[in-house]
Amino acid sequence: MKRLLLYIRKVLKRSFDNIHNERLKENLLQAVPFWIGSIITGIIAVLYAQIFAFGEHTLNKILNWNLWMIFIIAPIGFVLSWWLVKKYAPFAKGSGIPQVMAAVELANPKDNHLIYKLLSLRIIIIKILSSFVLVSSGGAIGREGPTIQIAGSVFRKVYELLPDWWPKISKKNMILTGAAAGLSAAFNTPLGGIVFAVEELSKTHINYFKTALFTAVIIAGLTAQSFAGSYLYLGYPKTSDVTLWIMFPIIFVSGISGILSSQLSVAMLKINRLKKKLKTDLSNIIFLVICGLIVATIAYFINRDILGSGKDIIERVLFTDQKTEAWYVPILRMLGPALAFTSGGAGGIFAPALSTGATLGSVFANVMNLTDNETNVLILAGMVSFLTGITRAPFTSAILVLEMTDRHSLIFHLMLAGMMSSIFSVLVSRNSLYEALKVNFISDIKRE
Repeated sequence: MKRLLLYIRKVLKRSFDNIHNERLKENLLQAVPFWIGSIITGIIAVLYAQIFAFGEHTLNKILNWNLWMIFIIAPIGFVLSWWLVKKYAPFAKGSGIPQVMAAVELANPKDNHLIYKLLSLRIIIIKILSSFVLVSSGGAIGREGPTIQIAGSVFRKVYELLPDWWPKISKKNMILTGAAAGLSAAFNTPLGGIVFAVEELSKTHINYFKTALFTAVIIAGLTAQSFAGSYLYLGYPKTSDVTLWIMFPIIFVSGISGILSSQLSVAMLKINRLKKKLKTDLSNIIFLVICGLIVATIAYFINRDILGSGKDIIERVLFTDQKTEAWYVPILRMLGPALAFTSGGAGGIFAPALSTGATLGSVFANVMNLTDNETNVLILAGMVSFLTGITRAPFTSAILVLEMTDRHSLIFHLMLAGMMSSIFSVLVSRNSLYEALKVNFISDIKRE
């Protein structure tokens, strides 16, 4: 492997030495690492999406055969997912977005050496394995946050492999660009990836790396599309013939979503603090078995909607006649991630947050007796507002849902939902879930 890398470096150096325009040569050298990272990210994102979907599909097939199996699968899966992370990559747990935020903050001469604990090839492998096990056992997690940490790890590795003669590239900008490329490839949302990098991750002026950022997002997205085909993450919900009065239900649902999502964030942080007090493996295993049994009991006796990422729920309420969810389903969609996300295994909260918001929109649309198209608008607003309450990134949330559904006519409706959620979520907690977890990760790394 080392010989191959040395050979590639020699070929590259020889090729670039033949370019006599110094400015062109430097621009190309600056761009190549971003191109390589983006292509690799796109390929891994597609493979990971297929692995993740296979896990959810397999679980559904097993439970359709015998629902009792959930009482075996859930506890074992929760424990195994946690064990993989604890044993092989402790900083692969959870979403991955706080880890990338922490890596960006640590990308300075003093703390540079700590980044490998957050972004590495080992992280990639364990992130995929642990999240696959967790979602296959009924965990209410998503793959989007993990894809962002995976992409950050890919870009960091590309950066580390650059030879000494290569023009200087900012590691921070590489990680930021990797995160944006990861989100773009995960959701097929290039604009969402760019806005996410600027709104959620970056304190750096975008002018310093805008070309690299835009190029990486495009290449990662096109690479993913070349394997998975051109697609929308969700599809084309019907939203025509909706009057402006729908703004009032949107404001109401967005306020409720902002408060509930912020409360969920606070609850998950409290569970995390409680779990940190469990010092022995046995106490952790008992805790995880209890979590798994709670999920299994609810899935068996009440409703299976507590399981999985929730993408099937979003598709059901948007694209079928089953637009009305039971009043308790939003509660289950909050409880599921609270148990799975804090288990210590790998798994994100983007998709579960979107599905929770969708169920809230569905429930309130039924109470207000809205038409099907108005219901779809309220469901999309619920998705934006609940995700905003978790991330505190209203523009990212609005653009993501906009690109997932190609509903450009709703841009103001979705931005209103994000803005209202952002206002109301602050009433519960000033900081986002990711910000709090980022601080915890930095503290844990420096303590080691």
